Amino acid sequence: MMKRWAILLCGLALVVSTVGAQDAGTPRHFHLGFTPFPYDISVEAVNYSYETIAANADMIVHHFDNGVPWVEALSGEPFSAHIMDDWNYRKEHTPEELTVFLTLTPISINRDGLAPYRGTADDMPLPAPWDSYNFDDPNVKTAFLNYVLRAVDFFQPDYLAIGIESNLLLNNAPEKWDAYLELHHYVYAEVKAQHPDLPVMATLFGLAFLDGYRGEDDHQAQMAAFEDIIAYSDYFAVSLYPYMSKYMTAYIPPEMFDDLFSLSDKPLAISETGYPAQTFSIFNDTLVFESTPEKQAAYIESVLAEAEARQLAFVVNFVLRDYDALWEKIGGGDLATVWRDTGLFDEDGGARPALEAWRAALARPYEPATPQ
Repeated sequence: MMKRWAILLCGLALVVSTVGAQDAGTPRHFHLGFTPFPYDISVEAVNYSYETIAANADMIVHHFDNGVPWVEALSGEPFSAHIMDDWNYRKEHTPEELTVFLTLTPISINRDGLAPYRGTADDMPLPAPWDSYNFDDPNVKTAFLNYVLRAVDFFQPDYLAIGIESNLLLNNAPEKWDAYLELHHYVYAEVKAQHPDLPVMATLFGLAFLDGYRGEDDHQAQMAAFEDIIAYSDYFAVSLYPYMSKYMTAYIPPEMFDDLFSLSDKPLAISETGYPAQTFSIFNDTLVFESTPEKQAAYIESVLAEAEARQLAFVVNFVLRDYDALWEKIGGGDLATVWRDTGLFDEDGGARPALEAWRAALARPYEPATPQ
């Protein structure tokens, strides 16, 4: 296992050297961002997230994977105070100089059906008759479009996603995929008609398009789905967590980026990524992911090298700081464990080695890439 990582690290050193050698005045053509996902349940933790993003990124991602206000979006009534307090807080704490990526989705966080209702709380059960609707129901199409347009008007984003890891629905509820495509095509066309200069996309779970990485995936079906959705996405934006494959943290195939990014000639972006900086286990310790801060740094450096070489639009490391404190308060659990240790700051707020390369890239002046 260690020999494999030694080989990978040596290979990455050659690639990363081109990034490390960049003069501080050499333009950077990609944004660097985080979500304000907090490390704890406290005002202090939330404020820390916004302050630290402002100092360590030029993009913020307002990521909404916690339900949709279906009822109010359809009727045109005001959204709940719960939603508007959240939106106002985000807007008030986002520095004007940060690029804004707004990510919304009509799909549940389990990627198996319609997103739950967001009303006076997050992730509320769908009320009747919404609990019987499929994605292509006219009320769903109208409500989700209205929700997206209201959110765009409020946040004035520079980039917009109208689906998060959309292709995972094909794995978990394949019978709903065609109905989802109808919804996505409709909302994409309507948003572009009103905001022609706004980049609109679906974010896609990248590993599902790499044959053999995840044994349960139907690669042929995923590739067909890719063709279905990429035509209605201005960017090929991927969610990329390489340790969520059969290789876990033992190995990252050196051809991974080539195989993934060669699939499309659309502008490229990494909508969310991360890599654990310490060992964790799930399923009662039956799956153990061995890692170190050095492994995380090697991965982040490789991502930055790819962003440089391929002129990605942006790279988002989803977790800013390890959320051990939050994890304990919500009772742990396997799902929460998978991303817990992927921060570029550890649970105590200490900077990890990966942050050095991140900050070196951020220090270079940003210039949009020249269209190829």
